[in-house]
Formats: sequence, structure tokens, C-alpha cells
Amino acid sequence: MNNASLHQFSTLTVILLMLAFYGGTYLLTLGIRKKKEDADAFMVSNHRVGFGIGAASMTATWIWAASFYAAATSGYTYGVSGPIHYGLWGALMILFIYPFGRRFRKLAPDAHTLGELIHARHGSSSQLILALSNLMGSIISLMVNFTAAGALVSVLSPLSFQAGVIIAGVGVLLYTLWSGFRASVLTDFAQLVALMAIAVVIIPAVFFAMGGPSELVAGLDNLSAEQANFFSVDAVLNQGAPFFVAVLAYAIGNQTISQRLFAVKEEHIKPTFLTATIGYGAIVIGLGMIGLMALTLGIEPLNGDMNNLIPQMVSGYLPPLFIALFFILVIGSLSSTADSDLSALSAIMMADVYGKNIARGKANPERMLLVGRLTMIIATAVGIVFASFSLDILVMLVFVGALWGAIVFPVIASCFWDRVTNAAFTTSVIVAMLVFCVARFEWVPLSGITGLIFEILASIGGGVIIGLMAFGFLGRVVGFTAGILALLAMLIFATGFLRDYTVLLASLTAYGTSTLVCIAMSLTSREHFDFNSIRERVGNYDNHLDDGGAGNPANEPAPVSLATQR
Repeated sequence: MNNASLHQFSTLTVILLMLAFYGGTYLLTLGIRKKKEDADAFMVSNHRVGFGIGAASMTATWIWAASFYAAATSGYTYGVSGPIHYGLWGALMILFIYPFGRRFRKLAPDAHTLGELIHARHGSSSQLILALSNLMGSIISLMVNFTAAGALVSVLSPLSFQAGVIIAGVGVLLYTLWSGFRASVLTDFAQLVALMAIAVVIIPAVFFAMGGPSELVAGLDNLSAEQANFFSVDAVLNQGAPFFVAVLAYAIGNQTISQRLFAVKEEHIKPTFLTATIGYGAIVIGLGMIGLMALTLGIEPLNGDMNNLIPQMVSGYLPPLFIALFFILVIGSLSSTADSDLSALSAIMMADVYGKNIARGKANPERMLLVGRLTMIIATAVGIVFASFSLDILVMLVFVGALWGAIVFPVIASCFWDRVTNAAFTTSVIVAMLVFCVARFEWVPLSGITGLIFEILASIGGGVIIGLMAFGFLGRVVGFTAGILALLAMLIFATGFLRDYTVLLASLTAYGTSTLVCIAMSLTSREHFDFNSIRERVGNYDNHLDDGGAGNPANEPAPVSLATQR
């Protein structure tokens, strides 16, 4: 196996597989096309997505191409605890939007983006910070998924990397362009059914082809002490803890999640997000077990590239039919996320940029649709171009992750505390980003008193994360108590060595810094915001509400004022 090459399909076979997938997906969306699409349906399906479709869409969106490769890499690198650290914390990113999501929907039941709520609460500067972070995150996600498509096509066929990127980009755009979010959630359901059906076949097939449980147990001797330890400190500090820190950042900062929050019927928010949490965790942990199995058998990744691990295992142990199913599995996973990114980007440009800042609350719905579709076309082109260059996007991911971490406390506090000001929100995020960069890129030595200061800030950040999580589910008193206890534990056990784990230190520092600045500036303000005013400032953009976006508008939509449209 170590010297084996990957199975390759003919050019015709791969083209037929991709045409079958994207052609079938496109035909599926024809059934929901409307002669005159409306802006609210295009962005959030008129807030009427049901439980089954919503849960499936959330799960399919969160299982992207990186989930396959990173989960297997985690199992291969960290051993028995690796798949758990990747799958469990990723699943919690979905779960933890739920308690805060209820508050978001209560404040702005007709919102399309979280940015609209923040605009109603603070104004343009805070909203645009949130919008910018989502634009960057979704563009990067598009690049990653198109890159994964190119890599898969290039290793399993004679076609070039660039050909795979272009086919995937054009395919996703074609079935998403007309109906937007409605097309995304509908195809997500079909894609998830296919993903689960194929995963149920592929994962056990690889597992038993490699020898099954007996070989897994026998191969445990090949693991190091840390890899064999389910509570490995190395796995916790290098993967588990950074992922845990990212839970709230992704839950609050990612528009693909918040878009589904505003699209699902309000009474279905809880079961939708709980179901998606379980579905994502089960599938991704199962994929991670393939990497663990490769580790126990002493298999080396082909050409030293960890991204070849799963294709290598599938190619080496399964017949061509299963390899074709695996090909569809990966294409489906990356496409379900890519179409969600296009929908998220279009909603941000339609609502946050055009609706709130250009039209200033008097948006023309038809013009909004044009903005949304142009955004999809431009974003696809940008994603294809940058993916074709195979650029290193890790630095950009670092900045987006830090920005999302820096906005968590200001966003949540703004929705619960009436004294948070626009200046407090904006300043806290900017200062937190600067401090993050100082720590992450070690612009000052992380030693002595400087290192201790950053560890104290990081300890505050750790307390904030635990406190907010407890607050979301158990209330203010429990959240405050949990946060203080976590802070004390961090100060006792983390100071002196946390500086050796730069990524974790910097991420926690972003949380701690933004919290301190936001609280300090808010306490000096005399503002007492009326949360009831948000509902009056955020509304639908069309003059009609239909049955989930299935009908046609009766009249030509005219410019409307959101303040009076409810």
C-alpha cells in the first residue's frame, strides 16, 4: 500500500460523473423556479424552512471537503482521540448558535443576516465589520472547496487541476444562480441523503477491507503513547483546545449558519440545530476513523501528502464502483458548502451592503436580486481564479478566525446588554485584532512579563468562552459563575506554558481583549438601548409573503421602506 498509486478513471468517466451530479442537481432546482423570484425567498425562503429540510441543509453545509481530509488527518496524526476532537468540536459549532439564535430571532424575526440586526442595534460601522468578516470567510471557503474539487479530479483522472476547479465552480453556480438560498437548501437535502447513503457504505467497506476490528486492535502497538492515549495532552493542546475556542467564533461569525437560523421556522430552531449537530458529528467522526485505521496499519500517505490519505485508502482497498461513489461523496460535500457560501455572500451584499448602506432602508427588491446574482457570478469567478493558483490561504484563515473570535463577545453583549455602544463594539474588535496579530506573529517576545500579560489576557478569554457557553444554556448566574471558575483555573494552570502554544494563545487573547475593551467602554456610556426598536427597523423587502416562496408576486415590486413595511 505504501508504494501503491491511486486508481485513475478515464477522462470520459470523470466528466460523465460530474455531469450526472451537477446535471441532476440543476434539474432538481427547476421544480422550484419562479418566473419572478422575490428577494426574501432568494435570501431566506421567507423564513419558512421546515425542520427536515433545515436540519439536512445545516448538516450538508457544515460537511465540506475539508471535513473529509482534515478528519482523516486528525485520526492519523493524533491517534484514538483525533477523530473525536475534530468531529465533536465541529458539531458543537452548530449547537451553540441555538441558545443565542433564539435571542437573535426574537429581536429581529424578519432579518436575513446577523448584520441587519447589528445595523439596527449600532449602525453601519459595526455591521460592516461583521459583513466584512463573513465576506472574507465565504470567499476563502469557496476557494478551499474549488481547490478540493481540482485536487480530486487531478489525482483520480488525467484531467488537470484547473479543469476540476472550473467544472465544480460552474456546476455550483448554474444550479444556485436563479433561486439562491431556496436552491441551496433543496439541493442540500438531496445531497445529504446521498452523502449518508454513500458514507454508510464506504466507511464500513474500507474498515472491513482493511481487516476490521481485529486488525485495528492488533495495530494499536504501532501507536505512540500519546496517540494511544484517549486523553492525550498533545491532541488537546494542538487540536482539541483550538477547535473548542473556535466553537463560538464560527457559530456567531459564520453567515451560512446564521442564514439558516433566520430561514428556519422559529418553532423548529431547536430540533433543527440539535439534529444537525448529531448528524455532522457522526459522519465526520466516522471519516476520521479511516485515518486512525491507516495509522494502526503503518500506512504512509502517498507522496507524503495527508490529503491523499482517504483517496489512497479507498483506491487501495475498494473496487472501482466504490471509488466512483467516493468521488460523488466528495463532490457532493464540497458543492453543498459552496452553494451555501454563494447564498451567504449574495445575502450579505443584498441586505448588509445594498439594502442598509446604499439604499439606506429603501431597497428595490428587483435591484436586490440583481445584486445577489451578480455577487454569485463574481464570487464564483474569484473563487475559481484563486483556487486555480493553488494559493496558500492559511494566513487569510488565521485572520478570519481571529476576526470572528474578536466579534463574539461584542455581538452577544449587544443583543443582551442595553449599554453597549457602537464605539465600544467597533473599538473592541479593532483592538482585539491588533493584539491578536502581536501574539500570533510574535511581534514582541512571548517571554517574561510580556508573555505573562498575554497569558492573563488569554485566561480571561478562556473564562469568557466557558461563561458564554454556560450562559447560553443555563442563564446569567450560572454563566458568570462558570466564567469566573474557568478564569481562575486558567490563571493557575495555564500561566507559564500557554505561551508555547501560539495559535491557542492568540485566539484566546482575541476573546479576552475584545471583552475587556467592550465592557470598559460600555460602562462609561449612558446609553440604554430599546431592544424593541430592532423589530421595527428590520423587516422583509417584498410587499408580499407567500407560502415559503412557492408563488409569484402579484404586482411589480416597488421601493419599500423597512421601517413601515411590517
